[in-house]
Amino acid sequence: MVPVVAEGRNWRGALVRATVRLEPVAGDGAEREARWLLREVAGVERAWPVLLDEEPTHADLARFDSMVDRRALGEPLQYVIGHWPFRSVDLIVDERALIPRPETEQVVEVALAELDGLGVAGPVVVDLGTGTGAIALSIAVERPEVWVLGIEASRPALELAMENRDRVGLGVKRVAFAAGSWFSMLPGDLHGAIDLIVTNPPYVATGDDIDPSVRDWEPSGALFAGVDGLDDLRVTISQAPEWLAPHGVLVAEIGATQSDAVRALATDAGFVHAEVRPDFAGHDRILIARRHGAPGPRQERRSVP
Repeated sequence: MVPVVAEGRNWRGALVRATVRLEPVAGDGAEREARWLLREVAGVERAWPVLLDEEPTHADLARFDSMVDRRALGEPLQYVIGHWPFRSVDLIVDERALIPRPETEQVVEVALAELDGLGVAGPVVVDLGTGTGAIALSIAVERPEVWVLGIEASRPALELAMENRDRVGLGVKRVAFAAGSWFSMLPGDLHGAIDLIVTNPPYVATGDDIDPSVRDWEPSGALFAGVDGLDDLRVTISQAPEWLAPHGVLVAEIGATQSDAVRALATDAGFVHAEVRPDFAGHDRILIARRHGAPGPRQERRSVP
């Protein structure tokens, strides 16, 4: 049996102190967040009750206290931990890019369903504003026959996406990343040939009141999109049809109050079908805009240029 150390000196005591420290920023989730941090430092090889009764090393306790301090100052938990799960991949996350969220996992789910419905061989997918690479990498992992190109205007975010590609273990022939603003740097031979465009663009209006942990820590360029939050969606929706194949589909994450506006944008852009689906919380979140026609015979695609 593992000897029980006096409560003030074991992990149990550290967990109690951390929970109290995190209550002002995490509220009812303080103990849950403290446990996440503790597991990150101490590992999960041992049963939880056994771990709590162990005495931490000075180095582990110092690291844990440092992480608790960072979170207590308002830094997002994901940034403090340094990595975070997204569907089937575990991604490096830091201040270079927006934190991937559960709503975006639903965007991937919808995108995969649309992709499967096309029935094309070796389809090409473009992820606009790839950030951490979460969407691009998830699609590539879950659909090995797909070629994916991720576009990102922020150089630091682009570097993070490449680091995550290495972390996930995918090569450049499966997932390529390129610097650029939306469609500006897409290779010319993809014009009219993309099967699926997926994007999680900035869609927060500049005057919106958002959580301080988001406003103060996550990159503003990945959040805000003009006075109505539609600046970037206007670009992606209006230009998507010319890059999509005749059977192509656009899937975009949107703000909860933007459904009417984005459907109108899609109709004006020439999409034959446009619908908005809710997320798990019931908020309008995912635009699906389809062109016309059914996919015909296709040859296997080569890797994305």
